[in-house]
Amino acid sequence: MDSDTVQESSLPIKEHSQKYTQRSIRISMKTAIIIAVIIAIGVLAYVYKGIFIAATVNGSPILRLAVIQKLEKTSGKGLLDSLINEKLIQNEARAKNIIVSDDEINDQIKAIESQVAMQGNTLDAALAAEGMSMDDLKKQIMFQKEIEKLLADTINVTDEEVLQYIEDNKIQIPQGQEAELTGQIKSEMRNQKLNTEAQALITNLKSKAKIQRFVDY
Repeated sequence: MDSDTVQESSLPIKEHSQKYTQRSIRISMKTAIIIAVIIAIGVLAYVYKGIFIAATVNGSPILRLAVIQKLEKTSGKGLLDSLINEKLIQNEARAKNIIVSDDEINDQIKAIESQVAMQGNTLDAALAAEGMSMDDLKKQIMFQKEIEKLLADTINVTDEEVLQYIEDNKIQIPQGQEAELTGQIKSEMRNQKLNTEAQALITNLKSKAKIQRFVDY
């Protein structure tokens, strides 16, 4: 066999070897990508394990889904009703171009901080005790302010109404405290009006809204 014949017969072997090497590289790269993805998922699962696991007891997990299901059974209906009310008020406020500014929210937070400080506490501690965050408080203030603005024309309390309330309830006001106690009574009467009118507003909005419940609590 001459040299030309040997060279010709060896070509297919070289091509096959190159193809096998390229295929091995592709398989190795694919395997490396899969391993990298698995590692990334594992890292994310560890870092964000709180998304799926609420706690572990001797290594045995308690899933967040179990906590959510328990909460839904005990207070799901009330919570859903509350969220529906918030959505109704939010939509009505937007429809009437009512805006609650950041300054209004911050001023209210400062007022709450002052009240809490007078009781020897801090706002952060008070929120933690209620299981609330600062964002929760801001949303609550936003909801309250939206209601107040929607009902601004119906919750005013006149001085005559205050005097009539004092007379009807035979309230004795110590001399020198007239202005302070009258102001407190006026504020309480306004809050009572606000609560009553807010319930009426929500009832009215519900009667006109199309509400579909997909969960039966």
